[in-house]
Parts: sequence; structure tokens; C-alpha cells
Amino acid sequence: MAELDSSKYLSGLLNGITQNTYYNNPEMTEGLLKNELYPDISLCLRRGVLKSIASADMNFNQLEAFLIAQTKKQGGVSAEQTAVLSKFWKNHKSKIQESLISQSRCWDNSLRNVSWRVDLKTQSRHADQVNAPVAVVELEPGKTGKESQFVCWEFDKAKVNHV
Repeated sequence: MAELDSSKYLSGLLNGITQNTYYNNPEMTEGLLKNELYPDISLCLRRGVLKSIASADMNFNQLEAFLIAQTKKQGGVSAEQTAVLSKFWKNHKSKIQESLISQSRCWDNSLRNVSWRVDLKTQSRHADQVNAPVAVVELEPGKTGKESQFVCWEFDKAKVNHV
């Protein structure tokens, strides 16, 4: 019975971490997670394990290998916890990945400006690169009325042909 309770608490903690970290639920605070849901477990450790799984977008074979490695670490996860983590990831993988993708859209899906040009190198450490054409592409992401930053790429002839 204690094993079942422990699994429920870990599942609740993982749901809470997900609500706090990936779904930006303001009601799911750090204090609530730490003090009320699962006080006996290291919140940072579980958050780190979940973050590793989510940021690597692990498939189930990768997850299994990762969790086996975690069981061998001192202070890592137990075999019981790996089962809970596997089930949790199976049920929440797609929603967490959607959340990460939407959080990574720092430009708010808009592009202010695109420019490109072809330059010739006039100096280089390598003599064979002098007078070689270089394509320069500049993107200006961001919303109108807000400050933006430029993203710049430089392509040599081989990379331009590849693109």
C-alpha cells in the first residue's frame, strides 16, 4: 500500500512540475510542490530528471536507457519511480513538447525584415579564400513597436549550393 501511495505522490509531483514549468500555471507554486505534494523527495532532482527527458524529446527506448542510468546514480531514482516516470512521459510527452515549442517562439511568429547580399572576401587567413564570394543573410525577428535583434548567417559557395 505504501508503494501505491508513493507512486501517487510522485505522479502528483510530476503533474505539478509540468503545470508550473511547461503550462505556466500560476497556482502551482514552488512552495506548494515542495511542501504539500511531496516533501520527502528532492524537487530539484525530479525537476531535473523531467527537464532532461523533455529537452531531449526522448523516445521510449532513450527514456528506458536514461532511467536505468538514473537508478544507478547515488540519490537517483528508484525502480518504482522509473515506472511512474515512464507512464507519465507516455501520457504527457506530446503536450509537453507542444508547450516547449510554443515557449521557444521568441519572435511571436513574426519576421520584420529579411535581407541578403553577396560579398567578396578581401582578407582571410587562408589565401585560397581571398576574393571568394560569401552570401550574407540577415533576419530581423520580432513584433512591430518592440526592440528587435538581428540574426545573421554567412554562407560560402559550397553552403549556398547545398541550400
